Amino acid sequence: MSSVRRCSRTACGRPAVATLTYVYADSTAVLGPLATYAEPHCYDLCAEHAERLTAPRGWEVVRLAAEAGPLRRSSDDLEALANAVREAARPQTPRQGRGFEGESTEAGRRGHLRVLRSPDN
Repeated sequence: MSSVRRCSRTACGRPAVATLTYVYADSTAVLGPLATYAEPHCYDLCAEHAERLTAPRGWEVVRLAAEAGPLRRSSDDLEALANAVREAARPQTPRQGRGFEGESTEAGRRGHLRVLRSPDN
């Protein structure tokens, strides 16, 4: 079994270099660097298919620039970015609550992410 992930497109066996995620609520397709882990709701694409990617009429394609230099493993932020794009369209309602031992205050929530205020504010 090969550790190299392959392009998700049918009949394409080239190595994947980018990951595609859809944000259906915002009609947005996010194409970024290859995610650290394969996710069932994301699509890995080879260089050719990533370059030729188009979206349906009315949809926006957000292309994240790949880091220059050698490939290095980092945390998978693609899903967090897709969630942030999805949540950006929702109106913000400030929430306040005391953090652990009063060190921080929660100012809002975006999906599984929390916005914390600095204790200085």
